[in-house]
Amino acid sequence: MADENTDPPKKKSPIMLILAGVFGGIILVGGGLGAGYFLFGGNQPLPEDIANDIIASKAAGEAAAEGGVEGEGEPEIDCPVEEELEEGEEMPEECMGPEEKVSKEVPSEELFETMYYEFPATLTTNLKGSRRFLQVGIGISTQYDETVIENIEAHMPALTAEILATLSDYTEEEVAGREARFALAEDLRTTMNTTLTGLEGFGGIEKVHLTSYVMQ
Repeated sequence: MADENTDPPKKKSPIMLILAGVFGGIILVGGGLGAGYFLFGGNQPLPEDIANDIIASKAAGEAAAEGGVEGEGEPEIDCPVEEELEEGEEMPEECMGPEEKVSKEVPSEELFETMYYEFPATLTTNLKGSRRFLQVGIGISTQYDETVIENIEAHMPALTAEILATLSDYTEEEVAGREARFALAEDLRTTMNTTLTGLEGFGGIEKVHLTSYVMQ
């Protein structure tokens, strides 16, 4: 009968076990990288590149919101020299300075000075068909030159007589109330201008102001 082999099995060396684990891990990692390369390609962006792209995109969006990316916008206009403009041709608005634009949009208007003159004393007269008196103070305004006032002062007696004659034609009812006062002032303006036109060839009184108005 043959002798049976009763030797115990040999144990694997710990070093061999460690090496086997390391090589197995390398094979798994290599296989994963190969599969990733096969599926997604070999040019995967780095995290730093992705962050830079996000920052650049955000900055471009903010610049566009504030008025566009630098370098874009309206094309430059070739502004002509003022001496080169033809007769009747105006400078383009884009080529005008701030002062020129204001002067174009707001045309200047010639202003006239208003001058006033008041008769030195009030005038009193009887009202037509009444025992009551009307006492008025008279002033005038004009935007002509001082010649109008000089003519009034020079012909004060004639003007006073015409004013009193006009007032005496009014009845008590015709001078009562605000509207009656306006109508009387307009009538006196016509009377005074007519008198001055007959004496000097020109009236020039634009408005009569009743500075006082008393009925007694």
